[in-house]
Order: sequence, then structure tokens, then C-alpha cells
Amino acid sequence: MPRTVIAAALVFLAACEPVPQDPVRVRALVLSGNGSYVTQEVTLTTITDIIRMEGDVAKLVGGARIVLDSADPELQVPSLTEESFANALIKSEGRPVTASWIEQDGVLWPADFHTWNLVTAYYNFEKAREYFNTVGNIPLADFGGPATVYYFADFTLKDSNPEPIKDNALWFAPTQSFMVVPFDELQRAPLAINSGIMSHEYSHMVFNRKVYGSRRLPPPITDWGAQGTSPGANLIKALDEGLADYHGYGVTCKSATGCDPRFLRTSFDDKLSNDRDLSKADRCVDIGLRNALLQTGLSSFSGQGLEYKLGAILASALYQAGESTGQREVLMRAVVSAYSDETANNPGLKQLISLVGNDQGSFNLTSVSAVLINHVTDVPLKTALCNELIDHLQVPAADLVGPGKPCPAAAQGGTTCTRLPPP
Repeated sequence: MPRTVIAAALVFLAACEPVPQDPVRVRALVLSGNGSYVTQEVTLTTITDIIRMEGDVAKLVGGARIVLDSADPELQVPSLTEESFANALIKSEGRPVTASWIEQDGVLWPADFHTWNLVTAYYNFEKAREYFNTVGNIPLADFGGPATVYYFADFTLKDSNPEPIKDNALWFAPTQSFMVVPFDELQRAPLAINSGIMSHEYSHMVFNRKVYGSRRLPPPITDWGAQGTSPGANLIKALDEGLADYHGYGVTCKSATGCDPRFLRTSFDDKLSNDRDLSKADRCVDIGLRNALLQTGLSSFSGQGLEYKLGAILASALYQAGESTGQREVLMRAVVSAYSDETANNPGLKQLISLVGNDQGSFNLTSVSAVLINHVTDVPLKTALCNELIDHLQVPAADLVGPGKPCPAAAQGGTTCTRLPPP
């Protein structure tokens, strides 16, 4: 993989426009068994415009400029709607990208670096949607139209840094879009070609749609997070990150190279990939993390990156439960079904948020664990999940086991983590 630093300006060379058939055979950059990315023929099944890289799954847009600045006069309007808020952030909507291709024996080969990056990103979004459709059991209609992907966007969060963000790929709820920003110091695989990372971001979109109802400014973040201490907001941020890691891992299991619990490793340094390694069985909520969850505000909790730490513990617990019982996909499907569930007496996370209202303290490790457990029907899997959550999240067994509670009597928790005293 070349390590050339690409200029922030998005410039594409015009090329002859092949007339693709449906589906379209292309070359993309795909992870091989030896841990490197190689050119490989893949099939795009949802693409409708191979030059503009638009299709049912995504629409890639170049040259956009998005700025979030609390001092922006456009954000000072009284009673600003969520849509107006989003419009104020988008300073330039950008333009369609232009991919350049060379056709050889019915297969389209990218003619420049950006096209390699674009086609691989689109392919990765296809695989992510396919996972949530087939494993997560989400109907295709629920995904809506193609997601907007701002490619090499000029994306600035001015309150934290006056310079545009580099070396990142993310789902940005206020604009309901993905950002793939230029890379600068990142010397490993660009994030757009890392299937696990792009699926992690796609999972954030699914979480936003199912749990937050596609809100640009979700109340559990804006309202709960505005309070001095925000245990509910802290927890839901951690849930979003941990479940995104879990589903990112799930997508890798559908690849030719198989499941990769350390899917960050090809793009980030060893410390980060180790910190987020789902297969680590010794992750435990310690007293410092528990106190931070319960006693700090969202800005402090996130400022320390603690949503990733707590999320990694949750993701590892889910991993252990699914793998130990041989029911990985059953658990993944159950987790997705727990996002939103209108069934009487079996609320999903979305419904739990409504039930607790302003009492965010009731959106806690016990109530959230109960939502996940209640969406598992297989008794051995339910028991394994209960044991992992009781152990690693430090949920008292008595809160989850007993008459009228979600865990079978056989579940009493594991022995990996040293039990903490009550808070």
C-alpha cells in the first residue's frame, strides 16, 4: 500500500466512461490472509453510477466543507431546528466524485489512488449493509436511501481545533452522513479500505436510526449530557462504541480471511488495537471507571476516552458469550433486535430511554444488560451472556437473577473479575 500523503484538494482526472453491467466487477483493495491489502476482484451489487460512485448503499461526495463552531452566527438563531442546525454546519455541499477506470476483460481497474480508495470504501459499505440485513435481520427498506459519504471532506470542529480533521473516518449524526477525511500522519492502511473500521462507522448509523430515531441531536446526548453528572449519557455513548466494535468484528467474520477481533490493527498502532481487541477475556470495570461513569459529566467522560474503554469491556463480554456457545450470529441478531422493540413488556434500548425520561440514572448497567439479555431466547446463550455481563460489567447477580428477572438461575457470573463493593 503506498504511503504517499494525498493533498487535501480533491482532483480527479477524467476518463472514458465504461458502461457497466449490473452487477459490476471491479478491482478493490481487500485484506489478505497475511495481513496486507492486495488488489482483488470483487462484485458491486448495488452500484448505479460507477463514475460518480453512487448506488443504493452510498453516494460519495467530494469537496464538501463542514464546520462546527459554537461561535458561528448561524447557530445563534433562537429555536434552531435540527435540520437548520445541520444546514448551518455544511458550508459547502461539495460535488459528485469522479472515478477513473480502465476496463480489462470485463473488469474495471481503478486508474488512480482516489478511485482505489473510493471503490473499496463503497464495497465496504455494501458488506456492512449486507451484514445488518442478513445477520442483523434489518429489512432493506429500513436503511432508507443511500447514505451520503463526504469523501476527503474539509471537516473542522473549531471549538477543539481550528484545523480540519485528518486521519479519520466517522459517522456524524448532525449531518446524518459519513466523513472520510484526508490522511496525514497515518502510515498504515487508510481507514476507508479497512472493512472492520468502516463497518464500525456504519454500525453507528444503524444505532442512530434504531435507538435515536435518526435524530441529528439525540436527546440522551444533548439533554442528559447537559447535566452536571450524566451517567445515562456516559453509558449510551459507551454502548454505541462497544456495539459498533462488536458489529465491526461481525462483518469481518463474513470475509474470506475470517473473523478478526483485532480489526483495528492494520490501520492503527498496536496499543490501540490491543486496547480494543475483542478476544481479550480479562477486561473488567474497575472502581475508577465505575466512579467516572456515575459521577462525571459527558464532556469529562468522553474527554478521557472512557466511552471506548467501557465499550471495549462490553464488546469483549458479548464476544466471549457468543464464541463460547458457538452462537455468534444468534447473539449478534439478538443485540440488533434489542435496539428498538415495541413488544409489550420487552422494551428495546429506544423504549428504555423513553421509559426513564429525565431519570437518566435508571438507564444503567443493570437495566441495559436486562434489555440485551431479554432479547436472547436460547437458554445456554442467555446463561452465558448473563455470566459475562455480571462478571465484566460488575452488575450484581441479584439484580439480574431471580423470579421476574431476565437471567436463568444457573447464571451467577464468572470469576475473571474481582467483585467491587457496592457504589
